[in-house]
Amino acid sequence: MENARHGWWYNQLFTNWKKFEVIYVSVLIALQVLVYLIAPDSVIGMVSGVFGTLCLVYGMKGRKISFIFGVIQCLAMTYVAWISHAYGSFAMDIFYVISQPIGWFMWGHDEATKRFSSRTRGLIFGGAFVAWAIGWWILATVHGQLPYFDSINFVVSFIAQILYILKFEENWSLWIVVNLANIIYWGILAVQVMTGATHIGSLGANLSQVALQAALLFNSVYATKVWSSGEADNEGGAGK
Repeated sequence: MENARHGWWYNQLFTNWKKFEVIYVSVLIALQVLVYLIAPDSVIGMVSGVFGTLCLVYGMKGRKISFIFGVIQCLAMTYVAWISHAYGSFAMDIFYVISQPIGWFMWGHDEATKRFSSRTRGLIFGGAFVAWAIGWWILATVHGQLPYFDSINFVVSFIAQILYILKFEENWSLWIVVNLANIIYWGILAVQVMTGATHIGSLGANLSQVALQAALLFNSVYATKVWSSGEADNEGGAGK
């Protein structure tokens, strides 16, 4: 009844937050700002980090507003990926931009989270591994940076995003893999820029992505618990 007295925006942004969630979201956003202060050469990188954190945190809560933050994050990330020659990430960010309005529509028609059977889950994860190997080969042929890591962005993220839009709990397991790979990927690129091994991309943009992926890794682990327990179902995901 209390939620009904407030508007959609208020319910989406401010209702039903646990103290722990408020603290960890604040810390994750502060981390993005701190990285920018350390290497202030990429405002776009910081924008990507802040809105990426907000997108996935509100996604963890099962709220449609996550897709609004997602559009901003994906547009910023597309630029960062392009200047860094992260072609797999660039291709996926274009898909992410397109997928945001689709996710907005889908979440308005189905509130409950779902899960696959053990057999189907195994087939999906196995298929993701095969797709990763194919993506590695494709990215290596176009001379993308670190294609074995970038391929995870290229194909595993694609599968994870589809499962996320369809509200299958398994999406978070795949995001954990993606986030771990991205921490290593962007960390290597940051080190290469710092040591002068490459002049592709910028230090600030790379560090912002390391911070973002670390934040998203933490959120993915926590979201696995939230979605598996059914807590996200009652978070006002469609603003009803």
